[in-house]
Amino acid sequence: MPLVTLQLGQCGNQIGGQLFSTIIEDADCKHTGVTKKENDNYLEAVNERFFVEDKHGKLEARAVMVDMETKAISKTRLDAKKSGKWHYPDKQQFCQKKGSGNNWAHGFCAHGPKAHDDIMALVQSEVEKCDHFDGFLTLMSLAGGTGSGVGAYITQCLRDEYPHSFIMNQVVWPYNTGEVIVQNYNALLTLSQLYLYSDALLIMENDKIQKICSQLLNIKHISFQDMNTVIAHKLASFLQPTVRTEGSHTRQNRLGDMLEHLVAHPDYKLLSLLNIPQMSEAALQYSAYQWPGLLKHLRQMLIANAPMEEGIDWNVRVSSGAIRNHNFSLANLLLLRGKDCNMADVSAFTEPKLYTDWIPSGCGLLEWKQPRMFCQYEKSASLLSNSQTPVTPLNSVLEKSWSMFGARAFVHQYIKFGLAEEDFLDSFASLEQVLKNYKDL
Repeated sequence: MPLVTLQLGQCGNQIGGQLFSTIIEDADCKHTGVTKKENDNYLEAVNERFFVEDKHGKLEARAVMVDMETKAISKTRLDAKKSGKWHYPDKQQFCQKKGSGNNWAHGFCAHGPKAHDDIMALVQSEVEKCDHFDGFLTLMSLAGGTGSGVGAYITQCLRDEYPHSFIMNQVVWPYNTGEVIVQNYNALLTLSQLYLYSDALLIMENDKIQKICSQLLNIKHISFQDMNTVIAHKLASFLQPTVRTEGSHTRQNRLGDMLEHLVAHPDYKLLSLLNIPQMSEAALQYSAYQWPGLLKHLRQMLIANAPMEEGIDWNVRVSSGAIRNHNFSLANLLLLRGKDCNMADVSAFTEPKLYTDWIPSGCGLLEWKQPRMFCQYEKSASLLSNSQTPVTPLNSVLEKSWSMFGARAFVHQYIKFGLAEEDFLDSFASLEQVLKNYKDL
């Protein structure tokens, strides 16, 4: 089922380019651990979901690229073309010569409306290439002006023009101590808007991604490309095809299936993603994993709210009653890939105490499997989770935004592009309710 990806702003375009490259690398993996027929079926599903063949028989990404400056789009397109394995479609890019200056209102109130017709025409062109359209995946940051401001505006337009299509926004959460002084305003305004129109918001926190690069991948001088590679690996780990068994029938996973399970209530749209193992290429050939060990660590990462398998707090235990110190879930999607995945025991993820009290027993976990190995990992597992994980970063954004707004710091920079103080207050009220909902799980 084809997905159309929207790469929004510098961050979204860089992640998008890395995501498509990761998908191609996985598809090119020679050691798949499955029969030729199974592998051919997998590759066919990969190509249909993320690519379409152009008139020359070359793979063309199902993507629309948007930025108010040209540099990121030009570089991403050039890198794709140099790979010789895939490319972006011609004339499916929208860019201008002046960015949004890290001002959300400039992107949402000015650039977005002016570019509306052009961008939506590009989206329509890409959707019309799909035989069975599955939905939209948008890639964007929360901190800047174009990715967040234009991204929020375009998400609203997608909902208006495609009211029955699924929309997942993958958003990059800024560093806790970032370089953009108004990043918390931008994050506040983006999240409150996306909550109105998106089906799900998949959060990737910069601080956690950097920690993975440093402690697991042993990267000494971490670049944005290193971090984008980790994000792309995480995204591909659940977006690549898996098999879902329904009685005597099997079918490939769809975005709609994921979101219908994970976001069963419209007040809870914030998703997080854990995957295991994560290691450098040099360490990969010397490592061996078994399913019991992998799943034990993954479960502890979930309940202890840990971003990686190293340094987990093993003292956190699943509890019930008045004293609850573990990370509660609303719903989880577990994806297993690789050798003997059908023999893995996932019962530890079905324990009722993992989930909030009002989830019916047996409804918290959805499990998908793929016997084909993923990106050279003989066995790997990913957990897409709707849980309390976003509480801490969301609380931080609200506190810092309130502190600045109380002094009316930089508010005039947003008002001059059409935003009002009431818009800030509405955003605060919206996200405070979201925060309360997740705290009360």
